This record gives sequence, C-alpha cells and structure tokens, in this order.
Amino acid sequence: MSTARLTVDPHFAVGRIDRRVFGGFVEHLGRHVYDGIYEPGHESADAEGFRSDVIDLVKELGVSTIRYPGGNFVSGFRWEDSVGPREERPRRLDLAWHSTETNEVGLHEFQGWLDKVGSDLMLAVNLGTRGTLEALDLLEYTNIAGGTALSQRRIDNGRTDAFGVKMWCLGNEMDGPWQLGHRSADDYGKIASQTAKAMRQLDPSVELVVCGSSSAHMPTFGEWERVVLTHAYDDVDYISCHAYYEERDGDLGSFLASAVDMDHFIESVVATADHVKAVNGSSKTIDISFDEWNVWYIERFHGVDKIEGIDNWPVAPRLLEDVYSVADAVVFGNLMISLLKHADRVTSASLAQLVNVIAPIMTEPGGIAWRQTTFFPFSITSRLAQGDALELKLDAPTYSTKAYGEVPLVDAVATHDAETGRSAVFLVNRSQTEALTVTVDISGLGEVSVLESHTLTDDDVYAKNTLEQPERVAPSANESIVIDGGELTITLPPVSWSAVSLG
Repeated sequence: MSTARLTVDPHFAVGRIDRRVFGGFVEHLGRHVYDGIYEPGHESADAEGFRSDVIDLVKELGVSTIRYPGGNFVSGFRWEDSVGPREERPRRLDLAWHSTETNEVGLHEFQGWLDKVGSDLMLAVNLGTRGTLEALDLLEYTNIAGGTALSQRRIDNGRTDAFGVKMWCLGNEMDGPWQLGHRSADDYGKIASQTAKAMRQLDPSVELVVCGSSSAHMPTFGEWERVVLTHAYDDVDYISCHAYYEERDGDLGSFLASAVDMDHFIESVVATADHVKAVNGSSKTIDISFDEWNVWYIERFHGVDKIEGIDNWPVAPRLLEDVYSVADAVVFGNLMISLLKHADRVTSASLAQLVNVIAPIMTEPGGIAWRQTTFFPFSITSRLAQGDALELKLDAPTYSTKAYGEVPLVDAVATHDAETGRSAVFLVNRSQTEALTVTVDISGLGEVSVLESHTLTDDDVYAKNTLEQPERVAPSANESIVIDGGELTITLPPVSWSAVSLG
C-alpha cells in the first residue's frame, strides 16, 4: 500500500474562507425552475407553489449566494417580463435553450424562494441583447427604497422593501460565440466598464463581476482577461471563471485529475489580473468569482438533449439531466478542494446548477426528490470548512495521465477556525486500484480528537443514485482513522473523497 504525508499547521493560512464560495446557480433552463423548485400541483408544494422537499434539500446542501437568472438565458432576458401580475406576463422564446419561458416564476417569486432556503440573491444583467440603461433600470427597481417610478413599480408589485442585491454579474460568458450578443474582448470591456460606472453612480455599495473566460481552453483565454480588465479594472471587484469537466473516451485517470486544470485556470487568471494591476499602478486587488463550475457531460447534451426546429419550443423540457456516479462525485469533491486551496483569491463561487439541471438534487414530477452523489461533498464541505484555508505540505506518489502528465495520487486541503478550535481535512485518492495510507502531522493543532468523518466510495466507481435507487450511494464513516500523538493516519480507498473534522 502506497503512503502519503501532509502537514496541517494553522500558522500557514492561505486566506479566510468567504461563505460565498459555497454559492449556487439557478437558471431558467430545462426543469430547473418548473417541475424543479416550483411545482404547484405537487403534494409537498407550499402556498406559493414551491416544493418543500426541495427547499429542505437546498437548505441541507448549505448554499450561500445563488446566481440568477442565468447563464446563457440572461443574454436574451427582458427582466420586465418577470415582474407584475402573473396573468399579464408574456411568454417568450428562450433562444439559448430553444424553449418557451412562461415567466410564471420571476424576480419576486424567486426572492421569496431564497428567503425560504436562506440564501442571498446574486443577479446577472443582460449585456448581450441589452445594455447599460436596462441594467440601471433593474438596479433601481431592486435597490432603491422608494420615490422613483421604478421603485414605486416594485412596491405596487407587492414588495415594499428593496431587494438590496449586493452582487451583480455584468453579463454572461461574453467571450463565447454561442452567446447572444457575443462581443470581442475590447467591445465587451468597454460596455462592462460603462455599465459598472453607471451602476456605481446609482448604488456605490454594489459588488460587480466582470466576465472572464468561459473556459481555460477558449482560444482567447488569457488575452480576454487582460483586455477586459484593462478597460474595467478600476470599475469592478471580481472577474469570473467558468469550468466544466467530464470523463472523455474512457480516460478515467485524466478525469480524476480534473482539479489540476482548475488550479491552473485560477492561477493563470490571478497572474493576469495582477499584471493589469501592476500596469495600472492600482492599489486594489481583483478577486475571482468562480460562478459556474461542475461535472457536466456536454457531449451528451449536443448528442442527445439539444432541441432544434422552428416549431419546437417546449416548456421546461428535460435538458442536462446528468446522473452522477461515484467517480463524478470524487472529481466534484476535488474541485471544491481546489476552490478552498485558493481562498485568498476565490472569494465567490457558484455551483452550476442546483436542481435537475447538472444538479446535486433531482426531482420527479409528482414524485420524490433525491440527492445525487455530488450532493454529499458539497453539503459536508459547506458545513465543515470554516475559518481559514491552510497551506499544506503534501508529499504523495504520482501517476501518469494523458491530459495532465504526472499528477499526485492524493490531493487535499485543510481548514481551521480559531474561534471554535475546529479543523477539517478534505482528501481525495485518485488511484483506481490502490488504497492509500495518509499520515497527517496535526501536532500544530494541539490535542484534538475526531469529531466526525465521511468517506464517499464504492466498489463500482460508476454507481449512481437514481429514481429507482435514490439511496444507492451515500458516504460512510471512515473506520481506519487513528490519532497517535501528533499524527492522524487515515486509509483512503481507491477513487474516494474523504472529510475529517477535528476538535
């Protein structure tokens, strides 16, 4: 059995963990909203039509800020369609996902749902088919208490208090040719800067996210960030990153190492942002909002799900309903490790998405809601990762991958909360065949004991939770953990994700 060693010391903090790194994302896409969070005819539906079983699962998941309403959807979205009396709201064609949007659930309803799940609203504005004026109108509608036409319209629509939205996305994936209103980096940087300046004139307290690359593999990656930030650096607070991963051509080894790509993505964007900072002679630092990330089988979407035809515009079709395996969950957990390892600069993130659409939560119309395998790494990490993320000294054997070369078999991050004295260690074993023994030097934590442990693994790495078997996969306590003096020893099964809480 191979071995690895790492050292956990609270004196070596990477950065404070911002709770917004445990954010989510709800887009008007497929069955996410309709037949997902909202199903008035369901036996669990509350008075507003929202499924209470889904609300309970979202609360258990532990999401903080939720980005809305897109995604690609936002680049064709007219926000005015989503407010006012429901019977007067127009049905619109959603060009992004070739569907019909009924606008039955709009801004007010979604905020009501957020109040139920205990999450904050992060709004995206349409800089695809619209521009600065429409962004200002939406900001006035949501954030001005009263005394203007738009704030009065909000009040007339049933909400006396302002929404008070703090985080705003300046469009979505504007580097992508698939995006309605796609622009060059130069053109987008100009309109993003103009819109940001205008929004700050109205509400100086807003926090603004400018679009970075929708993938580290875009042909414009790096140069896009440089040009956009050259225009908008002093006007914004964040630059976004988006990344999705999937197993390709049976190459499980490379897939299990996906977090290596995420690490590179984050570090490259940080380097570019800091280059612009130096050139500008600026004293401010731009952080990263990794506001779309997940495992997503995009090839399946294009081959199976994609809707086409001028007369085919369904309402809430089944789209992007990936069913996740244990291997997917291990990669997913490793991506969360990557986000925490960069806590000094990644201070906001949004899991894309939450319900039915590439989601940790699935529902059946008129039926049950259940947890996918990816639910567990998110809910456990969100609950246990408190305080500071720590820089680890890791010594682990490596393996060879087709996509990333030599990669450590173990990846890990630790957290420590000085106020409570609690720490947590999160680990993955990427080996497909071999259990690994990891020895953790915890002498820097003082005298601690194991409060709880969780390991997600299965003899079948492709085991999944489904409608027929909704509880096929779940984490279990790791019985191999031993603390002897200042060392913790844990055995990680092949293809596994683990979390250990200490205090």
